[in-house]
Amino acid sequence: MIVQRGAVVLLLASLLAGCSSDKAQLSPAKLVNFVPSAKFEVRWEQSVGKMGNGVLQPAVTQDSVLAANSSGIIQRFDKSSGKRLWRIDSHALISGGVGAADGLVLVGGQKGDVAAFEESNGQLRWKSKVSSEVLSAPKLVDGVVVVRTGDGRIAGLDSQSGKRLWLYERATPALVARSNAGVTIRNGIVYAGFAAGKMAAIGLHNGVIVWESSVSQPRGNTELERVSDITSLPIIDDSQVCAVAFQGRLACFDAEQGGSLWTRDLSSDKGLTMSRKYLFLSETDGAVLALDKISGSSYWKNEQLSLRKTTAPLALADYLLVADFEGYLHVLNRDDGRFMARFKTDGSAIRSAPVVSDDGFVVQTEDGSLYSLAIHSK
Repeated sequence: MIVQRGAVVLLLASLLAGCSSDKAQLSPAKLVNFVPSAKFEVRWEQSVGKMGNGVLQPAVTQDSVLAANSSGIIQRFDKSSGKRLWRIDSHALISGGVGAADGLVLVGGQKGDVAAFEESNGQLRWKSKVSSEVLSAPKLVDGVVVVRTGDGRIAGLDSQSGKRLWLYERATPALVARSNAGVTIRNGIVYAGFAAGKMAAIGLHNGVIVWESSVSQPRGNTELERVSDITSLPIIDDSQVCAVAFQGRLACFDAEQGGSLWTRDLSSDKGLTMSRKYLFLSETDGAVLALDKISGSSYWKNEQLSLRKTTAPLALADYLLVADFEGYLHVLNRDDGRFMARFKTDGSAIRSAPVVSDDGFVVQTEDGSLYSLAIHSK
């Protein structure tokens, strides 16, 4: 979705269709047949209620899976059995969630409400208010709850009281893509991508800028063509942090200093992940790529999910997992990109990457089905 000075002017889906107008294939790719070499294990399934227009995702802790719906209901399930442990009403229209850490369950609302509940019993710990709608799950690290809002601001809140510790804000262009990207936190640094292709590293405990770099430079003759925003999470390992811009580039930087390591002209509105020697990416048009994370050179590309609104990938053991707009989960071989297994959920869209849960994963659909699954070789 594209937003201009707070008003919605165009659906992001329409923009993506325009970007694909030069392609022969303008409708979603039909699923190809293949001989499965892996299989899914369904551990449990629950219903949590519809997601609405947001991008909600479950959170996994040592013992629990937490999930929410847009109407404000939050539920806690036993991670092993799927048994529901509690169900509460947050009394807010949830648009960002779920975050969970250090015994707290965190959600954000359409009116800028942020709430923290006790994981053990669902009791309210505190409520706070931020500047605008929360579009991603709040994150808690080292006593600081980091919340990103739809107006581009990032706030650090005290995890015990909800009191604001710091606020990071920056100027934004007149035309920006509505983004559900949150933040990535590692080693006391908050990494976030912004409009106009900028990425910033911010101190977790004080909100002070550590460094800022450009992932992509806006280009084109119209404001629409010049939208080059980072609408997905940066990813990081021990030495480098990478981010990708919509209608822009993929770039990797030194995590501590922000110096540029390499760039590639690629576009993604969904995101990427790193594992072992690989960097995996879901492109804007749905193709899935594997790159060398040190140099950016290509290993393989699978274009058989074209225009299926492919989620960001999840690397799991020897597999790569993506989901699509019809609720299918696709397992790819991480070394060559070929299909290994496929599983259909409830038929509604999966909007965010599955979340690791021990040796398996959990995934939430648009219509509210929550699955705990694992992948095994045949």
